[in-house]
Amino acid sequence: MSPAALESRLRGAAPRWLASVLDPAEAVLARDAGADVVDAKDPRAGALGALAPRQVRAIRDALGAGTLLSATTGDLPAMPPAAIEDAARAVLQAGADVAKVALYPAPQLHACIEGLAPLAREHALVGVVLADRLQGPCAPRHLDSLLRRMAGARWCGVMLDTADKREAPLPRLLGVPRLREFVDLAHAHGLLCGLAGSLRLQHVGELAPLRPDLLGFRGALCRASLRTAGIDPARIAEVASAMRARALEPAPAP
Repeated sequence: MSPAALESRLRGAAPRWLASVLDPAEAVLARDAGADVVDAKDPRAGALGALAPRQVRAIRDALGAGTLLSATTGDLPAMPPAAIEDAARAVLQAGADVAKVALYPAPQLHACIEGLAPLAREHALVGVVLADRLQGPCAPRHLDSLLRRMAGARWCGVMLDTADKREAPLPRLLGVPRLREFVDLAHAHGLLCGLAGSLRLQHVGELAPLRPDLLGFRGALCRASLRTAGIDPARIAEVASAMRARALEPAPAP
């Protein structure tokens, strides 16, 4: 999918929502619940653990062509540009519309962002900044420069997530004012912006007014709120209902 096509699907007055799934059965549950993006990842393999391309293909086949499918490229903290490009190409060739790349504060981070520019011109790439790894080139004082670099390399979006899912959820880790600043900064650089990181049902009301383009969920959808457990139809229905209610609210006055 082209960056422009992704933007046309996700831009709106109310945030869309993403459901992270492990297999085709979960993917169909997420699609049928109304998820705007189905996100293929392996929660047992880290914050952005990658599924094998054949598993991504099986999820695409189960969903059909109409559902937006993203896929993670894995947790690669050293940010090796060639390996990350290979991983991104693999999930895109397997049928993902969007490749999600974890952005770790490594010496090769900038080289990786710029090295993927040719791929980003044709395909939707989303970088994932980790709120519990805000140091080095990802330190708060460098975020403006980082997002400017991503926009210049034609990446189409950025998400703020957490690496350690055992710690506090994103809103408690950073606080709503700092999350608002991040969303506004991403939009100022023309990037789609998503928020994730152990989000729960109660966080929908806190974060939707910040006007992110996307809110991402995994644990909130699962049995006993355990991200490595399977998706619970009742829990995903609750999140879907909360997100639909936000979509029906009138847009705030400018």
